[in-house]
Amino acid sequence: MAAELRAAVIGVGKLGALHARKYAALDGVRLAAVVDSDAARAREIAAQCNTAALGDYRQLAGSVDLVSVATPSLTHHEIAAAMLRAGIDVLLEKPMAASLAEARELAAIAGSHQRILQIGHLERFNPAILRLRSILRAPRFIECHRLAPFTERGIDVDVVLDLMTHDLDVILSCTNAEVVAAEAIGVAVLTDRIDVANARLRFSDGMIANLNTSRVAPRRERKIRFFQHDAYLSVDYEARRIQIYRKSPPPAGSAFPVISAEQIELDKGDPLADEIASFARTVRTRTAPAVSAIDGLRVMELTERIKSSIASTDGGA
Repeated sequence: MAAELRAAVIGVGKLGALHARKYAALDGVRLAAVVDSDAARAREIAAQCNTAALGDYRQLAGSVDLVSVATPSLTHHEIAAAMLRAGIDVLLEKPMAASLAEARELAAIAGSHQRILQIGHLERFNPAILRLRSILRAPRFIECHRLAPFTERGIDVDVVLDLMTHDLDVILSCTNAEVVAAEAIGVAVLTDRIDVANARLRFSDGMIANLNTSRVAPRRERKIRFFQHDAYLSVDYEARRIQIYRKSPPPAGSAFPVISAEQIELDKGDPLADEIASFARTVRTRTAPAVSAIDGLRVMELTERIKSSIASTDGGA
């Protein structure tokens, strides 16, 4: 039998605690430790998962094979770089880093140390997005709405890095075309960073994507819509639902086509468990991760263009 993998989670806030529980339940993996600067929090999650509590991620060197990094975004570069240099494979929560320069350096470190660096773009494991891939046929227009009420989570970065990255990754994973133009506007509302943003992207194949993102909205909404030559597809990320509207030729005696509707309800699944299981398989087999450092860099490069566009407008001042 294959040797048991030793895992750790660095940062056990709300999301990191979920990572810890998924590792603890995963066959072939032993959760060796959880790490948090809040000693009481580390002990609490360690007790729940029957593992050790540590206060410093540097203590992990030589004792684990893989880690999840679920700390605040501004610390991603420092912690992930240290783990990669220590010979540890890393599942790094999005955003990949706080800047494109830091993200590029992380990718370079992973390459030079022959370590796996998987980026935690969780929507890739959403059952609705997985099913969508078999239906998409060269979409011409994409529209996204990702809205959330305000919380203090994630405010160390702007809303583009905090929330819009989810939809950017999904869109980029659906096309090989390059972004040839990006126009964006953003407004700081409750923090000193951009809290509401709109971006309009034009791709080399003519496709247009329009993204609306807010972390100060009165209600929660996470939807993405695709318009292609034969159908309109509406995906509700949270409900795990796809609505499909197709156009059929006009019936005899009519000048207008017929629109048929179909709704696909999918099992809720457990995207985080699937993401972590995929990461563990990648570590064991030394194959390319589902969301690679290159994928993460594509998103970071695009967020940089969007933020530059916002900064060039009055709204981003």
